Amino acid sequence: MKCIAIDDEPLALKIIAQYCDKIPFLQLEKTFTNPKEAIAYLQVNKIDLLFLDIQMPDINGLQLYKNLTNKPLVIFTTAFKDFAVEGFNVDAIDYLLKPFDYNRFLKAAYKANEYQEFLSSQELQLNSIYVKVNYEMMKINLKDIELIEALDDYIKIHIKPYPVLTLMTLKNMQEKLPEKEFVRVHRSYIIPISKVEKFNKNKIYVAGKEIPIGSSYSDVYDLLLSKQPS
Repeated sequence: MKCIAIDDEPLALKIIAQYCDKIPFLQLEKTFTNPKEAIAYLQVNKIDLLFLDIQMPDINGLQLYKNLTNKPLVIFTTAFKDFAVEGFNVDAIDYLLKPFDYNRFLKAAYKANEYQEFLSSQELQLNSIYVKVNYEMMKINLKDIELIEALDDYIKIHIKPYPVLTLMTLKNMQEKLPEKEFVRVHRSYIIPISKVEKFNKNKIYVAGKEIPIGSSYSDVYDLLLSKQPS
């Protein structure tokens, strides 16, 4: 896990750095006594875990974390126990009350690592689905789907190098898919929003195919318009 630490006390940062060196799955990238410099770093660097002091001269660590656009996992470090409840209200992984020893720090680090592994497993599940093809369960990556088409009792999932057929209704398939990424546009078609090439109020072009917008799906046009960059 890539991590950084923010604390106005250099000694506190030194202790965190020493503890991180002992934990194989932690990679301490940088430490900061200046919160503004840390914020600038976080804007351009992906970090998995943030060790964050709460009571600092120029800014409150809780407020700093709330204002971050891309929030890493956070473990708060502070000498003031009064902030504990508020710390957990912003979904902190843990709350370390200074002075904390290595074993307490290690426990917090393991909690962060376990939670990151859980998030990764959830992300993998969201990135793929399994469908039955020829009596076997086949994994299909969502990013590979170009179009989903109903064919009587089957659906055809258009992927490369060739489409696959599975015994399923389009309604059941729709329930498996993330609604922010796929939309049903006709009683016979589901499309991935990211693959739309062009569209109007009557039809959509996706993966080189012309797909009609069904009369019961007239709101699809407005939906696709809302997805366009302003």
